[in-house]
Amino acid sequence: MTDILLINPNTTQSITDLVLRNAKRFASKGTKLRAVTGAFGPRYIASHVGYAIAGHAAVDAFANDRGRKDAVVLACFGDPGLAALKEIAKVPVVGMADASILQACAMGNRFSIVTGGERWQSMLEEFVASHGLSSRLASIRTVAPTGADIARNPKAAMALLAKGCTACVREDGADVVILGGAGLAGLAAKLKSAVDVPLLDGVACAISMAEALAKQKPTKAKSGALALPAPVDSVGLSPALAKLIGS
Repeated sequence: MTDILLINPNTTQSITDLVLRNAKRFASKGTKLRAVTGAFGPRYIASHVGYAIAGHAAVDAFANDRGRKDAVVLACFGDPGLAALKEIAKVPVVGMADASILQACAMGNRFSIVTGGERWQSMLEEFVASHGLSSRLASIRTVAPTGADIARNPKAAMALLAKGCTACVREDGADVVILGGAGLAGLAAKLKSAVDVPLLDGVACAISMAEALAKQKPTKAKSGALALPAPVDSVGLSPALAKLIGS
C-alpha cells in the first residue's frame, strides 16, 4: 500500500474535492490518497501575493497533518511552497507543475501550458525559467476565466480551452500541451480528442511521479539544499509548524 497526501494550498474545499476525485482516477490499485486544504489564504491563487501566502499555507498544512504518507503531492499548479516542502519532508514531494513540465520534456522537444487566469502567464514563465527550461517552452496561453471559475462551470470554458490548446500546436509549435490548474483537473481527458498532440493532465502527472518515487523509498538528504534546515526561532506560526521547523 502506498499512501499519498495531497495538499491544496487554495482554501476552497470544492477544489480539493475535485483534485482528489480525479487523482483517484489516475492512481494505481493499492495507492491510498488523502487530501487536505489550506487553513488560510486566497480561495484560489491568481496573483504573486496569493502565491506567496499559499506557500506558507502549504507548509502549514504539511506540519499539521498527522497521517501516514509515503509521498506528498502539492496539488496546485505553479507549486507554491514546493522547495520548502522538499526541504522539511522526509518523503518525496511532487508538484503538479514540476511533474508536468518534466514529463512534457520527456515526450517532446517543446511544450506549452494552457491554464485559467491571465496573471498566470508571467508567473508560469518565471516558474519554467527557474527550472532552466525556457528554451523548451513553446508558449503559455491563458483564458480569462480563473481556475476557480472553470471548476464551477467547466462546460462554459471548454471551447476557450480547446482553442488555446489548438493555438499552442498550430501557431506556437508545441509537441506537448499541459492543461494546468487544480480547477482544471480531469478536463484533459475531455479535450484530448480535439488536440493534435499529447495533452497532459497536471494531476495525472503528479500522481504518477509520486507513486514512482514512493516505490523507490529514497532516503532523506543529509546535506545539500534539500537537507533538513537548522532549527528556526519563530513568532506567530501555528504550534505544529513552529515545532516542525524549531525541532
